[in-house]
Order: sequence, then C-alpha cells, then structure tokens
Amino acid sequence: MSLVISVSGSSGADSQLSDTVLLVAEQVGEEVAKHNAVLLTGGKGGVMRAACKGSKSKGGTTIGILPFSKAEANEFVDVILPSNMGYGRNRLVVTMADAVIAIAGRWGTLNEISEALMVSKPLVFLLGCDGVVDRLSQSDIVSEDEVFVDNASTAKDAVRKALNLIRIKNETKD
Repeated sequence: MSLVISVSGSSGADSQLSDTVLLVAEQVGEEVAKHNAVLLTGGKGGVMRAACKGSKSKGGTTIGILPFSKAEANEFVDVILPSNMGYGRNRLVVTMADAVIAIAGRWGTLNEISEALMVSKPLVFLLGCDGVVDRLSQSDIVSEDEVFVDNASTAKDAVRKALNLIRIKNETKD
C-alpha cells in the first residue's frame, strides 16, 4: 500500500507567493513521487499546483480534494474529489494523509497545520518560504514536545523527514 503525503501551502491567490516558493513546492512533489508515495493536496493553484506538477513530472500519482467542484482542480491532479465543504476540506487533506508537509501559506495552511497538530499527524515545516510556516517556526506556539513535528530546509529533506516521522509513528503503534 502506498504512503500518502499531503502538501499544504499558499494558493494561487496569495500575492506574496514567489517563483522560488513554487519551485520548492514542485521539488517536494518530485521527491514524493521518487519515494513512490501518493501526493495529496487541496487541488487548486499555487503551492498545490506546483507540488502536483512536480509529482507528475516523475510519474507520480496526485489526488486533489477540492472545495466545491471538479472544475477547480489544477491540470496535474489525477484523482479529483470535489468535497462541497469549502475550507472544511482541510480536515480531509490532513486526516487522509500519512504525513503533511507545510510550505509558506496563509489562513488555510494555518488551519491544516492546526488539524495536523490536533490529531498528531506527522508534520514537517519547510522553512525559508515565508508565510505562516516560517512565522510559526519562529514562535513558541508549536512546542518542542510535539513528537511528530520536524523542520526542513530543502524539499529532499522535507520528504525524508516526513517519511521518517511516519516510520516512527507506525513503530509506536506496535
């Protein structure tokens, strides 16, 4: 059975989203595919689209859980799941994955981060991309006692750490 890694981050509507951040998100998607994991996103633009594009470039499979309709999906989503839940879909984007990688982001990303923390979902903050991810990493809101949270500075490191957190979590279940 394939692991599922969710990428959470800025939508295409984020005016502060840079080409550099989009490249990093694309690289995360590539790394997810290289590890034969399925990529799960909110299916729209920005970081979500870039990650899906990266996954597809390496032959990966992508799933998008859309706010309302199939028409919202970016062109790199293989499995389009319209939720008709608006931002309520954020819970699904988190809980249906084995781990979450958060990149940049604003309110929706913050919501997905809090969902991951509440259910102890393995969570990796990809630092250096601005947004709520960098702001949270600079605060003491996320405690060092959070067992399934880690920071990464590159796409490769983020996916490696997500896979490691999944392994650790699975070992604690036994």
